[in-house]
Amino acid sequence: MKVAYVTDTGIGEKPDYFHDSDIFVLPLQISSASSSWQDMENFSKDDCTEQLKNNQVLKTSLPSLGKIEECFEHIQKQGYEAIVAVPICSGLSGTINALHLTAKQYDIPIYIIDTHVTAIVQSYLVKKIKQWIEEKQEKEVIQKKIDEVIDSCNTLLVPYDLNHLKRGGRLTPLAAALAGLLKIKPILEINKRTQGKIDAKEKVRTFSRAMDRLLEIMKEDGVNEQYSVTFAHVDDEETAEIYRQKAIQMFPGIKSQNWRLCNVVSVHTGLKCQAVQYFKMVD
Repeated sequence: MKVAYVTDTGIGEKPDYFHDSDIFVLPLQISSASSSWQDMENFSKDDCTEQLKNNQVLKTSLPSLGKIEECFEHIQKQGYEAIVAVPICSGLSGTINALHLTAKQYDIPIYIIDTHVTAIVQSYLVKKIKQWIEEKQEKEVIQKKIDEVIDSCNTLLVPYDLNHLKRGGRLTPLAAALAGLLKIKPILEINKRTQGKIDAKEKVRTFSRAMDRLLEIMKEDGVNEQYSVTFAHVDDEETAEIYRQKAIQMFPGIKSQNWRLCNVVSVHTGLKCQAVQYFKMVD
């Protein structure tokens, strides 16, 4: 069976990132009060940073139906018999529902994996699932591996500027003022437990203590040499690298990287936000 694989720019990369004719990357949409863009097509990470520095309030939305239909029509014409999709999670976007409806419209069987998050784990899973299917591994075995990755995955975020969350309507002005006065920094999380929605995990005094707490949470979650760990940031690579080095010391053997946070998360969390995403790698 000829299988097409579909994901989106929640992976934080351009649509041609995979250089693989079987993997298709749909652009999510980003908009301001006066403009709209196709994420990672005509709206780069540099563009996102510039907009945030100009105090623009940005919004995100699922890929346009036209883009999805164009993609699925191409897939159908190329003789693909089924689609495996690993999109941004249902807790953050309506993309999953749109993919289901479009696949039904084109009468193409589709299997969609909800990672309950976005970013690095999306690109990891779409590549691994393609590999496992090409190796003709049993469906039950593949599903077990997918579940193992998703169950182990966690994403933690520490916003630096609570006023940005206030401008975006995600924090009341009073709460932002009180948090600033008391120097409180929230640690946010998104994972299977939160059903793919960004939720508050803890409140910590000072930004540095919040960042140190991220490492403690990783330890509590059992991070070890089997894990992929990505420290992500919004225009603050220096801090991300400091904590990546600390993680390397605490968790010898992990696969780690420093990365600019994907636009669809950055626009909500603001400049200097720090994040870490980790999950167990499965062969």
